[in-house]
Order: sequence, then structure tokens, then C-alpha cells
Amino acid sequence: MKEGIHPKYYKTTIKCACGNVIETGCTRENITVEICSKCHPFYTGKQKLVDTSGRVDKFNKKYGIK
Repeated sequence: MKEGIHPKYYKTTIKCACGNVIETGCTRENITVEICSKCHPFYTGKQKLVDTSGRVDKFNKKYGIK
């Protein structure tokens, strides 16, 4: 490897808004994220459908779904 061209590698912690803390290695020291694998709907299986002004019902009615 060439000297002086690689970034420094730190032992860092990733903190999620839900309170989950993950320790890993990264080129950045402390990372804060809004969503992680503990609270993401894809991984938890708790899919939340946000219906803004009845768009989902309007779509289902328009295409005869349900």
C-alpha cells in the first residue's frame, strides 16, 4: 500500500434515534442515523402505511381493489 493516501480508520459508534447503538469500524468517528435495522419496517415486519388525505383509499376505489 502507498503511504499517506488512505484515510484514517477509527473504531466508531453508530447511534440511532430509537436508542440502538452499534460499534463498528469506519473512516468517520461518531455517526448518528435516524433509522437502523432494529426499527426499520423492512427488518421488523411492522410495515406502517402512511395515508395522506385518503390517497390509498382513492387508489383502491379507482382500480377496484378490495
